[in-house]
Amino acid sequence: MSSVRFRLLIMALLPLIVLMPLLLLLGMTRWSADYDKVLIANVESDLRIAEQYLARLMFETGTDLLSVSESSEFSTLLDRPDTAQEAYFTAKQDVLELDFLYFLPRADAEEKAKKWPVIRAALNGMTNTQIDIFGQEDLSEYSSELATQARIDLIETEAAVPTDRIVEDRGMVLHSASPVMIPGHSGVLVGGILLNRNLQFIDTINALVYLNAITGGERQGTATLFLDDVRVSTNVRLFEDVRALGTRVSGAVRGEVLDKGQTWLARAFVVNDWYISGYLPLKDSFGQRVGMLYVGFLEAPFSAAKRAAYLWMMVAFVAVLVLSGPLFLWLAKGIFAPLEQMSSTMRKVEKGDLSARNGNVGARDEIGQVAAHLDSLLNQVQDRDQKLRAWAGELNDRVDQRTSELRDANAKLEQTFKQLVMSEKLASIGEITAGVAHEINNPVAVIQGNVDVMRETLGENAECVKTELDLVDRQVSRIDAIVGKLLQFARPGEFSGFDESTLISPVVTDCLVLVDHLISKRNIEIKLDLNEAPAVKIDPGEMQQVVINLVVNAVQAMGDNGVLTISLNQMDQDGQTGAALVIKDTGPGIPLDKLNSVFDPFFTTKQAEGTGLGLSISQSLIQRAGGLISARNTGDGAEFTVWLPEAS
Repeated sequence: MSSVRFRLLIMALLPLIVLMPLLLLLGMTRWSADYDKVLIANVESDLRIAEQYLARLMFETGTDLLSVSESSEFSTLLDRPDTAQEAYFTAKQDVLELDFLYFLPRADAEEKAKKWPVIRAALNGMTNTQIDIFGQEDLSEYSSELATQARIDLIETEAAVPTDRIVEDRGMVLHSASPVMIPGHSGVLVGGILLNRNLQFIDTINALVYLNAITGGERQGTATLFLDDVRVSTNVRLFEDVRALGTRVSGAVRGEVLDKGQTWLARAFVVNDWYISGYLPLKDSFGQRVGMLYVGFLEAPFSAAKRAAYLWMMVAFVAVLVLSGPLFLWLAKGIFAPLEQMSSTMRKVEKGDLSARNGNVGARDEIGQVAAHLDSLLNQVQDRDQKLRAWAGELNDRVDQRTSELRDANAKLEQTFKQLVMSEKLASIGEITAGVAHEINNPVAVIQGNVDVMRETLGENAECVKTELDLVDRQVSRIDAIVGKLLQFARPGEFSGFDESTLISPVVTDCLVLVDHLISKRNIEIKLDLNEAPAVKIDPGEMQQVVINLVVNAVQAMGDNGVLTISLNQMDQDGQTGAALVIKDTGPGIPLDKLNSVFDPFFTTKQAEGTGLGLSISQSLIQRAGGLISARNTGDGAEFTVWLPEAS
C-alpha cells in the first residue's frame, strides 16, 4: 500500500475512528444516566404506592373501630355479661381482620394512656391509629400466639451492623384506639394488627406494586417490612421456598434511613442480589423511627438490557468501520492509480530512462491532465537532452582536434559548456515548474470550493469542526503562496516584493502545529521564549517556510530525544532595530569543516533523504527581506539565528 493511499485512508477514517467512539461514549453515558433516573423514579413511585397502602390500612382500621364504637349493637353489648362481650369481640376481630380487640373502661384507659399515646388521644375524643412496638409482655396480654408469631430468629447478614442479639421478639403493631362515649360506659375501644409474619399484608403490597412479577414481567419486585433493621415480614426469598425473615438490612441503608431519617432511593444489595430499592423510615406514636418499609425490583434485567445496548452499538460501530475501509479504497482508486503511475514514471526517469511515460492513466480529470502534461514535459526534456548530447559530442570531436596551444581555450569552453547545460536544465525546470504550478491551482480551487460548501451545508453544526476547516483554509492559502513562489521562480519579472509587516511570534506558533506530527513521534521537549519583538517586512508564507525548515532540520538532527529551544527577542544589528529568532537543538552539531558550507546549494548531510536546498532557499528568502541568517555550534548542539529589520 503506497503512502498516499495509506494517508488518504487514515484521513478518511480518522474522524470515524476518533469522533464516533467519543460520541458513542457520551451518548451512552447520558442514556445510561437517564435510564438509571427512570429506574429510581419507578422505585420512588412504587414506594409511594406501598406507603399509601399502609396509610389506607391505618385509616381503615381506625374507621372500623370508630364504626364499632358508635354502633347501637355495641352500646347494648356493654350491659351484657362478660361471656357475651368476649364472643362479640372475637367475632368482630375476625370480621375486621384484627389480631386483638377489646374495650377499656375509662379508669383502665387512663392508666394505659400513660404508656400509649393512641389511647391518650382516644380519651381526648379523637380516633387515632399509629405504629407501635410491643414487647413480649404486651403481646402475651392478648394471646401467647401473638407472642410466638412476633418472635423471629436473627440470621447473620453480610454488611449489616454487628449485633449480639440472636432473636427479635418485639412486635410491630398497627395500634388503633377509638373513643367510647356511651352513658355509663365511657372508655376506649382498642384494636390492632400484628405485622410480624403478616404475609397477607406484605403480599398485598407486592401485588399492588408489581402486578406482573409472578408472570415474569420485567420488574421482578419484592416488598419488606423492617422492625428496626430486621425483616419481620417480607417476600424476599432466602432460598426458593424460604422467606428471608430475620435477615437484616445493610449498615449503609440503616445509617441513612433509621439514623438520619432519609428516604433511600438507589441500588442496594438485598439478601442475595442487587435491587433498585426504596426504603421509607417508619415512626411510632412517640415520633421515634422504629422501622422501614421497603419495595424494590431486580436490577439484573435492566443491567442486561444496558449491556445489550452497549454491545449492539459497539458491533454496529465495528461493522461500519470494517465496511468503510474497502468502500473508501474502491471509491478512491481513480485517484490512486494515476498517482501511482506518475510516481513509477518519475522513478524510471530518475534512474536515467528518459523514455518512460505515463501513457493513458484512465482519468480525464485534473490528475489525468497533469499526467498528460508531465508526459509532454518529459518529451521536451528528452529532446533537449538528445540535442545537448549531440552538441557535446561535436564539441568533444573539435576539442580532440585542437592543438596543445588551444588547451587553455578548451578549458574555458568546457566551463562555458557546463554553464550552458545548467542554463538549459534550469530553463526546462522553469517551464516544468510553471506548468505544474498552473495545474495545481485547479485541484486547490476544488478543495477550497468544497470546504466552503461544507460550511454552508453544516451551518451552525460547522462549529464543532471549525478548527479543522480553518486549518484547511490556512493550508490552501499556503499552497497558493507556494504556487506563487513557483511562478515567481519561473517568471521572476512578473512579481514584486511583500509590502506588509509580519509578526514572527504567531508564525512560529502556527509552524509548531504543522510539525507536531513529526515532534510527537519523538521524545523531544519544546521550550518557547517568545518575547515582544517588532514586526518585520517579510511574506508570512516565506517566514513560515524558513521556520519549518529550521525546526525540521533540528528535530531530525536530535533523533528520538532532545530539547528544542525557540526564542524571539528584539535585537539591533549595525544600529538598525530588528527581531532575532534563535532556534537551538541538542543534536551532534555541525562538523567544523562544513560549518561554512551549510548554506551552499545542494549541500546536505542526509544523502539518502535531503536535496540540500532547504538552508540555501531559507538564506535567499531572508536576504531578500534584508535580513541575515547564521549558524554556529554551541557545544551541545547547533544554533541558527534569523535576524530581520523592523518594518518601516
